[in-house]
Amino acid sequence: MTVFALAFGVPIVLVFILKFVNPPFWGWEISRTFFPPKGYPEQSQHQWVPLSEISPSLPLAVMASEDQRFPHHWGIDVNALASVIKNSGQEGPNRGASTITQQTAKNVFLFPSRTYIRKAYELYITLLIELMWGKERIMEMYLNVVEFGPGIYGVQAASEHYFGVSAHRLARYQAAQLAVVLPNPYRIQPVPMSGYVQRRVDWVLRQMRNLGQVSL
Repeated sequence: MTVFALAFGVPIVLVFILKFVNPPFWGWEISRTFFPPKGYPEQSQHQWVPLSEISPSLPLAVMASEDQRFPHHWGIDVNALASVIKNSGQEGPNRGASTITQQTAKNVFLFPSRTYIRKAYELYITLLIELMWGKERIMEMYLNVVEFGPGIYGVQAASEHYFGVSAHRLARYQAAQLAVVLPNPYRIQPVPMSGYVQRRVDWVLRQMRNLGQVSL
């Protein structure tokens, strides 16, 4: 009973605290530090910036690329989740249902794993985040902790590393370039662009135009 209470109670406390406090470290970063994949640098890059100091093109590009229903759902895309379960193997799901809120829950609170237990815990934290944080805080957290390249955490570090500008000065095209690397930042780079990246950037830009102005 105590273990059960801790398993479900501790996330509530942590999610509430992180509504107001920017995390000095997070689960995904810790995992990378202690179990670095091939290509991970000795020194990571990161600098927190509030959402108000990030070019509005970047949240739009990320939504266009990763989760176009982000402003409207409660953190879980039921259709995508059903597809994941349907196509899972005996060892559990081989990919996530990948809303931005779920990715935030995974990156901040959890460690890499593909078990059903981890996925269920991710969904629980996802619902807590949606209830306590709201869309602006979720997007701010996501853009500051997600890995845009080996050891490059957050949009500020990525903007400076790839384009030599602050996150506030990112152009629309550059925002699309960063958004397309998120599915696999160890194999996809925004610059120099391959033919695949160019096609993905063009697709994201079209989706951004279709989405128009989005309020979080």
